[in-house]
Amino acid sequence: MSKAADTIVLTGGSSGIGAAIAARSRADGQRVINLSRRPCLADGAINLAVDLADAVAVAEAIVRVRELIGARGRVHLIHNAAFQIVDAVTNFDARACEQAMRINVVTPAELTAGLLPTMAPGSSVIFIGSTLSEKGVPGRLSYCASKHALVGLLRATVQDLFGTGIHAVCVCPGFVDTPLLDPLRARGPEVMQQLLDMVSYGRLLTPEEVADIVAFTLDRPALNGAIIHANLGQREG
Repeated sequence: MSKAADTIVLTGGSSGIGAAIAARSRADGQRVINLSRRPCLADGAINLAVDLADAVAVAEAIVRVRELIGARGRVHLIHNAAFQIVDAVTNFDARACEQAMRINVVTPAELTAGLLPTMAPGSSVIFIGSTLSEKGVPGRLSYCASKHALVGLLRATVQDLFGTGIHAVCVCPGFVDTPLLDPLRARGPEVMQQLLDMVSYGRLLTPEEVADIVAFTLDRPALNGAIIHANLGQREG
């Protein structure tokens, strides 16, 4: 079956990596259903406005997506939306941590479970993780913890879908040129240069580069269970 017959269900397609994934998917002729508070601007994308931190809204969105998909087919569920905060064990906000876990871990699990009946063999579940899915840095406690949990969710999903013909992959980008880096940019060029000095190629990834990698994973069942780091090579330590 060609990619043109596939449906992409994407969270957080309104900007950054999500917007690039949506644009790439539409260019490949795939139907795109985006779930986010703000609309995805990719031509032809179907937008469902939903607060991914709201369990009731997510449950309602699952019903609507299943209606849009209709008959069971090849569906690629891409968990891209994320909640990123600055926190630490020395400055901890339990409610913010709970929101991060909800958006970054619980909602992806709910969406996968809810949409699984629509997913035929050849479908996939793609998690967008982070370099921080497998390392820690100061000042990102909830983000690091939730992105580590996303890797656990990937591994458990692979086991639970054993034998179904549905594969799962976690793509872990490094520093990507998106608005999420604006707080660092605001601190001045010296701070950005320190960040770039950590990257082997001395530049940021583009959202389109990440979208290309995601597109590659959709019909590659050999990657089932893989954690793919895409960070241009980062200095360790």
